[in-house]
Amino acid sequence: MKKFDLNNPDERKFGFTAAASAAKRGELVVLPTDTVYGLGTDAFSHKGVNNLLNVKGRVSAMPTPVLIGSPNALPALAFKVDQKMKDLVQCFWPGALTLIVKQQPTLNWDLGETNGTVAIRMPMHPVAIELLNLVGPMAVASANRSGEKPASTISEAYDQFQEAVSVYLDAGASASNPASTILDLTDEKIHVVRVGAIGLEEIRDVVGEVSLADGIN
Repeated sequence: MKKFDLNNPDERKFGFTAAASAAKRGELVVLPTDTVYGLGTDAFSHKGVNNLLNVKGRVSAMPTPVLIGSPNALPALAFKVDQKMKDLVQCFWPGALTLIVKQQPTLNWDLGETNGTVAIRMPMHPVAIELLNLVGPMAVASANRSGEKPASTISEAYDQFQEAVSVYLDAGASASNPASTILDLTDEKIHVVRVGAIGLEEIRDVVGEVSLADGIN
């Protein structure tokens, strides 16, 4: 297990190298995001994703979302990138918008019981983006064990995971911004699964009317 202070230029350089290598080996990395700290690994590593689910105490029925470092990665993961999806990405990425889309059927990954879909987001955090561009798409969940508070500092993450994580990237306390808004784009009508940092009116301004999950007004 290694911890790197990203405010130290020397540690920053070695930290990214160590984190990218660990993720590609199917090991776990704690990284900062624009919300809380995340627990991540290479999305295409079956070993890594299985390890992530086990460490968090989640089952395969609770699949892991995927973070990407550039909108250019989206067509390789999503089965069809239509105009509404492009408009949403242009307006809100990088940022707090998660898109559930039909995945490319040829993808060799196992994120859990996704029913042929994947939840994708491009975070607005320079450290996360730099690491994602080194590794490629990463399966990333909040850095906490099931039922525990998500970590907003490296110390909180270490207290929960300790040696189960290979590399910790410390960028200071997280901003603890609101969770991402989640949209389901797997049907012709866009379905709002969760309202988070991006409000309904902002979404409607881009794509028009949307359907709402129970409890959302």
